[in-house]
Amino acid sequence: MYQSDPPLSAKEVLPTMYDLPSEDPEEPGLPDEFHLLQPRLLDETFRPPNYPSEQIFVASDLNLYYDVRHTLWYKRPDWFAVVGGERLYEQRDLRLSYVVWQEGVNPFIMVELLSPGTEKEDLGQTLRSVEQPPTKWQVYEQILRIPYYAIFDRYSHDFKMFKLDGGRYRAVELEDERFWIPELELGLGVWQGRYQDIEHSWLRWYDGAGNWMLTPAQQQEQRAQQQEQRAQQQEQRAQQQEQRAQQQEQRAEQEKQRAQQQEQRAEQEKQRAQQQEQRAEQEKQRAERLIAQLQLLGIEPDLD
Repeated sequence: MYQSDPPLSAKEVLPTMYDLPSEDPEEPGLPDEFHLLQPRLLDETFRPPNYPSEQIFVASDLNLYYDVRHTLWYKRPDWFAVVGGERLYEQRDLRLSYVVWQEGVNPFIMVELLSPGTEKEDLGQTLRSVEQPPTKWQVYEQILRIPYYAIFDRYSHDFKMFKLDGGRYRAVELEDERFWIPELELGLGVWQGRYQDIEHSWLRWYDGAGNWMLTPAQQQEQRAQQQEQRAQQQEQRAQQQEQRAQQQEQRAEQEKQRAQQQEQRAEQEKQRAQQQEQRAEQEKQRAERLIAQLQLLGIEPDLD
């Protein structure tokens, strides 16, 4: 858990998210379509396995108030994530803004999407005027000390990752436009694919096996495919059981036929034996008649 600096005075006398504005009415324009879709994809695929969902908060284009001494100073990151805090404000409400002295937990990672108007500030290339609030880079690096800072250019598809090292951001070397964050058990990388029916290069989270984290729609589709596969497997098992039952029935019928054939052969053997016995009896009777006839003629047959 990454704690912010303790508040300088009691909670009751400091402005909360309900007191601080959620927007700057003088700031011109609204986020373009990419600035709406890209954070949504990051939201949908950010599921650190080592944090329960009630301890994960993600936001995009939300005012982030960072200095208890200047309560109206804020930055509005394109996307950021907080882990180890509370999903709901005081476990009960959706946030209007993120106020670090109220939350007690700083963001863990920031993502800025480069645009022509903010590119230099996002990359830490602007100088701070004495009368002006600190730049984004200064706030993320020196005030909030956010461990990871990612920058993505939608036009060049250039992805940069900075890690806080010795109180300063150091650019890290990326492998295949990917970077693994061990504290989250997740990695962030550039994925070329179709999201919301738009083919583009997107920042997306991936798991320890290197697989891109699925969106809820993809999870639902995967579950439907798994259910269909299970149904097909059950149908196959039922067919196999039916085939086995038919085979057993066929074997039983074949055994029955073999038993009948054996019974028929036994009956035939019995009949042949009876026929041989009858022929033997008939031969005996003929021999006796012949002997009797010879004896009537006065001829004594030689029986030896």
